[in-house]
Amino acid sequence: MFGVFDGLHPGHISFLKQARALGDYLVAVVARNEAVQILKKRATRRSLAERIEALKVSGTVDQVLIGDLEEGSWEVLDGHQPNIIALGYDQHELKKDLEVVLPSKSFSCSIVVLEAHEPNVHHSSLLHKIK
Repeated sequence: MFGVFDGLHPGHISFLKQARALGDYLVAVVARNEAVQILKKRATRRSLAERIEALKVSGTVDQVLIGDLEEGSWEVLDGHQPNIIALGYDQHELKKDLEVVLPSKSFSCSIVVLEAHEPNVHHSSLLHKIK
């Protein structure tokens, strides 16, 4: 699974639990601050170290990785060769990118889009509005 995880909220916890149910080993890939700035046009509220630590102490993942340095390199996929990639209901662009890159990989991997958990209440963009 991939994400920013800038403050774990109930939506994230639901996402993590749903992903956990898909297999026996869950790896969370946390976006680098630079990637968040490019993709979301804003800085994270928490440091990369804080976001990683929050995932580790959540007890929902087996391993936490930092996203690739080079966007589009997909080294994290090559290094771990997952059977399933769990995506959030709102990760449309990531899904499109993965659908292009996965057929060229030397391993078989499916994409599963997980259910939203109260997206009108527990979405990071709503919870972290800058006022």
